[in-house]
Amino acid sequence: MLVSREFAGVTVIALRDAAGVFPDPLDVVFPQATSEDWRRAGELDPAAVRHGRWHLQFRCFACRLPDGRVILIDTGIGPADAPARTWAPVPGRLPEELAAAGIDPDAVDTVVLTHMHTDHIGWAVRDATPYFRNARYLLQRAEVEAIDAARPAMAEWLLQPLRATGQLSVVDGESKLGGGLRVVATPGHTPGHQSVLLADGEQTLLVTGDLLVHAVQLVDPTLTYANDMDPDAARASRTGLLRDLAGQGEVTLATSHLTEAFTRLPAGPPAGD
Repeated sequence: MLVSREFAGVTVIALRDAAGVFPDPLDVVFPQATSEDWRRAGELDPAAVRHGRWHLQFRCFACRLPDGRVILIDTGIGPADAPARTWAPVPGRLPEELAAAGIDPDAVDTVVLTHMHTDHIGWAVRDATPYFRNARYLLQRAEVEAIDAARPAMAEWLLQPLRATGQLSVVDGESKLGGGLRVVATPGHTPGHQSVLLADGEQTLLVTGDLLVHAVQLVDPTLTYANDMDPDAARASRTGLLRDLAGQGEVTLATSHLTEAFTRLPAGPPAGD
């Protein structure tokens, strides 16, 4: 069943591409977390750990704006032949989720790719063709440059088709998407990681990407994740943004990997700050 929320006239729909078990143990991917951190994280997201293994969601979000435009944030793990097939539970079911939400892929106006990791870009391209044929694909310049410099296979698979059709849209830092939505740069997990923010003075929504990936990083946002490319920068992005949002009343996080799609940001200053 699809889950959605309304924020300032924008309908935000959680699209579950897949769910699965993470290949590495939690004490390896979060080596600094204490037993008390894990206890508190278990209270926030009890279904994330089963038999000592991390069970996570692979989720995208569709935002339907008041003017009817649709913005898609991330594209999941993808089909059976997607790059994530080496470790994630492909095939994903994003096309079925979009259909259930009444969204034609050709009607998507903008695709925001939060970052380059394969569980967030899987349905971006199919058979060397952009899957969302009429959408611009928005990436931070730092992300594009990192892919071009060090990820030739990904540059060929992802960037080349988008450049060939003129659908690649490169931004630097903050960029307005419409309907009050805006992209904000949150580097560290990858060089050009970005999140999506919607604030209207009463409600705030943050679509996190991998700014945080597990509830233990809500317990202590200073905890780094083993797959952060720049752990110090990732920590600074996470603690800084969560600190800023903590003083803005009711804040909802739309997360890629937590069990529940929408999670309230705990009240008060972030722990570990």
